[in-house]
Amino acid sequence: MVNSHSKLIAAVCVLLSTGAVPVAQGDVSDPDPGPPPDTGAVASADPATVTTPDGWVLTVKAENETELPVAPLTTATSSREYLVGGTFTGTVTGGGKTKLSGGTLEAGYQIGCGIELGQVKLIGQVGMSFSASLANVIPTGVSFPISGTIEIHPKPGKTTQVPVDKKAFKAAPARVTLKDVHIKIDGCVGQSFLRSYATLTSSTTDTDDVVAYYGTTTSV
Repeated sequence: MVNSHSKLIAAVCVLLSTGAVPVAQGDVSDPDPGPPPDTGAVASADPATVTTPDGWVLTVKAENETELPVAPLTTATSSREYLVGGTFTGTVTGGGKTKLSGGTLEAGYQIGCGIELGQVKLIGQVGMSFSASLANVIPTGVSFPISGTIEIHPKPGKTTQVPVDKKAFKAAPARVTLKDVHIKIDGCVGQSFLRSYATLTSSTTDTDDVVAYYGTTTSV
């Protein structure tokens, strides 16, 4: 005789064998995306300011600068190429005693090369040989064997200034914005250095006043 207690145990066993028991699953996190791509962002230097003898205050500054080294399109190991950008602003304020007639704002970059590629010279000799068919005595091949060494004469490095844009204005403020601009130099076999520059010129009838900004230097 099966009692009620045995019937209850059997019913529980049937339910466990036929019913799905939910299993707690841990949270599946996304795979590590890795570091963000390099945008080449660099910190801008302090604004450059000058007060003219006439009483005008000239200020030139930069913000949102980027200087990203990229592979040169020429694939030459002696080329250096950068992808650059930034916003350069020039203002003229104050209560000068002369009448302003406008001015210019120029923005660009200076690239310094530690060692410049100089003269390349072959020390040795070049020969010539022929191969021919004996039947027709017609040359079938020509070769130019080269023997010797290649001598490279590096030169001291130099700085190349690359103007990108020059904006003439009648009244300040003036602005130049650059985005994804390619600049490069060739013949550089040493370390290269890059920095932005911006030059603000304010003019009156008889005078020009100039103040220049130089950005943070990036080395590659």
